Amino acid sequence: MHTNSHPSLLVLASVAYLSSAHSFVSNINVNRLMYDGFHPTRLDSNPLAIGWSTTAFDQGYVNQTGFTTEEIICHRGGNNAKAHALVSAGDRIHVQWNGWPMSHKGPVMDYLASCGENQPCEKVDKNDLRFFKISELGLLNGANKTAGPGGFWATDLLIANNNSWIVEIPSQIKPGFYVLRTEIIALHNATNAIGSQNYPQCLNIRIAGNGTILPSGTPGKMLYDPEGENLHLDIFKGLSTYKIPGPTVMSGVPTGTIPPLSHPVPTGPGATYTGTETIPVATQAIPTV
Repeated sequence: MHTNSHPSLLVLASVAYLSSAHSFVSNINVNRLMYDGFHPTRLDSNPLAIGWSTTAFDQGYVNQTGFTTEEIICHRGGNNAKAHALVSAGDRIHVQWNGWPMSHKGPVMDYLASCGENQPCEKVDKNDLRFFKISELGLLNGANKTAGPGGFWATDLLIANNNSWIVEIPSQIKPGFYVLRTEIIALHNATNAIGSQNYPQCLNIRIAGNGTILPSGTPGKMLYDPEGENLHLDIFKGLSTYKIPGPTVMSGVPTGTIPPLSHPVPTGPGATYTGTETIPVATQAIPTV
């Protein structure tokens, strides 16, 4: 009996698995130090993870039915992380997603919400958070057929960059404790009544610096209009423009700029970074005292 699987069947199986598994932020890297996110596949694997825990064990999404509920703030069942990462204003944070399906096209957005200058986010009530957007990227090439079905989106750039994203903390941000909310919206099923698929991920950080700016922000449950036209559309008809959902990016920050492509950053202890350097595991994630 022939027992070897056909290569094309293996490819189809892996694509099907990835499409059903969706994704989550597995870790972030700051100045070559790695901090764990929340892993729905390995519960309690790191008690000092900086990623907020969720009940999205399917690695799934929040659709329009959750836009006015707590689900949209830091995902389904979002609960405070017990530690935070140390970041400086102006730093670039490398956000590593646990894969991303090529079919799930859409924008990538990043927000901050202040917990206070001296109050860690480990104990904040998520309903009190006020989010302001620090970056966004959406449709990059929709009219040109060479962009492929649905066009070329921020998610395609994310996939090309080893399923990762670069978030730059604005240099003018006031020091303090913040929730970094990074999010992908998948629009491949947006023709359905509740077809938008939002993947919000929250991470605790402490920003150091000399900035003085703290935008007012928007409550999480008011970020998106469930009936917005930019969440009910057919991306496969060949869009020429797309208005990214949510509030506008804070003033003083360039919009529509493509984030720098980083060297793919390994995530394991002592993994090779450039061939000569290694990435220490960030055991210095700071817990609440």
